[in-house]
Amino acid sequence: MADENKIGTILVLIAMEAEAAPFVQHLKLVKDEPSLIPGPLPALSFSGTMGNSKIIVVCNGKDAVHGVDSVGTVCAALTAYAAIQAVKPDLVINAGTAGGFKAMGGAVGDVYVGTAAKNHDRRIPIPGFESFGVGSVKSPSCPNLRAALPNLKAGVVTTGNSLDCTERDSECIKANEGSVKDMEAAALAHVAQVFGLPLLTVKSVTDIVDGDRATSEEFMENLASAAKSLQETLPQIIEFVVGKTLVEL
Repeated sequence: MADENKIGTILVLIAMEAEAAPFVQHLKLVKDEPSLIPGPLPALSFSGTMGNSKIIVVCNGKDAVHGVDSVGTVCAALTAYAAIQAVKPDLVINAGTAGGFKAMGGAVGDVYVGTAAKNHDRRIPIPGFESFGVGSVKSPSCPNLRAALPNLKAGVVTTGNSLDCTERDSECIKANEGSVKDMEAAALAHVAQVFGLPLLTVKSVTDIVDGDRATSEEFMENLASAAKSLQETLPQIIEFVVGKTLVEL
């Protein structure tokens, strides 16, 4: 998308159905039957409009073998690639939940807009491959959006395929200057970059990675409230974005 073109179609990628449900209901989006995303991927799509812009939410869907949401970088990248080809968006938004860090000023319920996406568990200590492994992709700076919604925090989204955080992961997250930890943003940023599309990342904090509680316990306890925070904030972000150009964000 050229920076001067108005944003007409927005693709919102959300990994888990539970994360997406409040937002889908709030915007009165309609589930597409069949999904806009062709099989054999299990991805679900929901469509609607806001102003003159099309809004399409895509979730990864349930894994056919294990019957749970298809989370992680592999499923995220597959879904994103197919969804971008099917929808042909002007802007991609990755919305979802993430872990925060008290060392970076994070708290449960905070909503972050990503400044960049990086990998923290793709470690390739070979000359030339190390930076590829981190895979840093900058996000649109969106100064006007952040001024319009001052409660949004900003920071690097750091991505890995595990819910827990090992000591080595923590070292890499610190090196990445990560403010929130998720399981898909860096993969989606790579796919969007391949297509020459901007990716805006919006993350609601469910748990504090460097806190005292078990991540899995805190995540499940706060998933519903974090999804509600997304439902409250994401429509405001999309309302600001529709009809604007990328440079106006």
